[in-house]
Amino acid sequence: MSDVPTETVSIAASVAAGELLPDMAAVISRLYVYPVKSCAAVQVGEAVLTETGLEFDRAWMVVDGSGNFLSQRELPRMALVKPQLKHYEMVLRAPGMLALHIALDSVEAATRVRVWDDEMPAYDMGALAAQWFSDFLGTPTRLVRFDPEQKRVCNLQWTGGVEALNQFSDGYSALMISEASLDHFNEKLIARGHAAVGMERFRPNIVLGNSADGPALAPHDEDRLDVVQIATAQGVVRLKPVKPCPRCPIPNIEPATAVSSPEVGDLLQSYRQDARLDGAVTFGMNVIVLQGIDHLLRVGQLVGADYQFD
Repeated sequence: MSDVPTETVSIAASVAAGELLPDMAAVISRLYVYPVKSCAAVQVGEAVLTETGLEFDRAWMVVDGSGNFLSQRELPRMALVKPQLKHYEMVLRAPGMLALHIALDSVEAATRVRVWDDEMPAYDMGALAAQWFSDFLGTPTRLVRFDPEQKRVCNLQWTGGVEALNQFSDGYSALMISEASLDHFNEKLIARGHAAVGMERFRPNIVLGNSADGPALAPHDEDRLDVVQIATAQGVVRLKPVKPCPRCPIPNIEPATAVSSPEVGDLLQSYRQDARLDGAVTFGMNVIVLQGIDHLLRVGQLVGADYQFD
């Protein structure tokens, strides 16, 4: 029996067949899932790709009494809620709180919720979850789950008419950022006399790192990519970067403490104003899924793409 992993063979075959585009070669260096919108990340070694993005990403959400979504923008303490995904349940922990166990396959009453301008059916997760979040956040809240029978379509203007889907994210299937972009940002931040920040500040799903077989990534290469192809054991995944990610005040919040300070946003304002969004500050690219539903994304997989030029 060969000692070469099946996935490595698949990657080599994909390269040989020309299925990975030549301009940019990288690897997946990190994967993050955010089970509860605006709560802490779960860093994973692998994740199933679904039609809405990574499995369980933004599948749950905290809402107020009117069903409007809540985030770290209003409640920075949400950063301290740390989910853990197990085989049959999600476990939520927060300082001073007993762990809250949520079964992955159960919901309670039907309800309606709102994310930005989108109103949709969802499922309430019951009184215990509501009390847990209300006690920790200090305001009446409910925990809800996305209704998988619903189709929440990404903005067709940005997807070029492709009917891409997401759950409770701000609007797109996944967010992609490169390690080079964060390193470049931190160089500038340190030059201003501040400590470097972690990737968690920017809440990506897929992080690109340098491949041993290609040139080093340049900062913000993700801004310039056409279709991104990822070699998996099941075949090639195709993701399409469609919209730069406009940044709100959340990157100012330190995930470990929930304390906000302005240096991250101030630095972004100095060099990341994006003409594509009328001068809004951006960092990272929103992507949609074109091909590869049910494929397993894994840290270390080879990524290829062509650059696209205006």
